[in-house]
Amino acid sequence: MADCLQYRDGQVYDLDAYCIMPNHVHLVCTPLVKEGDNYYSISSIMHSLKGYVARQANALLGREGVFWQHENYDHVVRDEGEWQRIVYYVLNNPVKAGLVQTWRDWKWSYCKQL
Repeated sequence: MADCLQYRDGQVYDLDAYCIMPNHVHLVCTPLVKEGDNYYSISSIMHSLKGYVARQANALLGREGVFWQHENYDHVVRDEGEWQRIVYYVLNNPVKAGLVQTWRDWKWSYCKQL
């Protein structure tokens, strides 16, 4: 999952932060321009990410079928303060879950800048 998120950075979105938890993933990104004034849509980004990771994970696990839950939660960030609040929420997910003491201790967290 981490490799997949990093791979698309700079191609379809600017990757700000992510946190890969045992049963879900948080992603903060800015879609890039696809052509003209059109941006890559969040739905196309999520469809591509989820589809690729599902195929790879199912192959690795020797299983078939649905890998992800159908839902995902999208949110448009409107200002710097909101962006910081969301990034801190994402990064502190493993801390809140009691998995680590600080977000930097979680191997599956990434943040471009704070």
